[in-house]
Amino acid sequence: MTLVCPTCSREHGDDARFCESCAVPLVFEGGPGEAQVTERQARARKINKQYLEGDLVRVAVGRQQAEAELIQNLLLEEGVPSTLRRTRGFDVPEMLFAGPRDVLVPQSGEEIAREMLSRAERPWRPTQHPRGVKPIAWTLLALFCIGFAAWVVNAIIG
Repeated sequence: MTLVCPTCSREHGDDARFCESCAVPLVFEGGPGEAQVTERQARARKINKQYLEGDLVRVAVGRQQAEAELIQNLLLEEGVPSTLRRTRGFDVPEMLFAGPRDVLVPQSGEEIAREMLSRAERPWRPTQHPRGVKPIAWTLLALFCIGFAAWVVNAIIG
């Protein structure tokens, strides 16, 4: 199978991922009779080779697997490969999707990943509570404790 640029129709070798002149992702030449690209192959073609070097470094944490995969997809759109790891010290069975996940990237992609994540909207970061929520919560807790104590005293005396 030959890789071609969908814009300029220039042919490229099997190891190329982007057109040298257009910088557009390459596609396989041929019609419907050609082999279909799997999802895994399509994801691998987005990875930029310059971000594959070095040890893995944590750049973000997702509160659960779905958020971590969202971060992973954001990084992949920039060509940065990543992998997920269950955050250490969190005790949830492996079969569950709950629990925080570390998003790890190779060291050569750390700078671009951190820059890209700092620019992106951060649905995986906890938001700050509006001012005054904590005092209201403590007041409600105190009222509950007083009411419960009154109920216990009434049950004992009455």
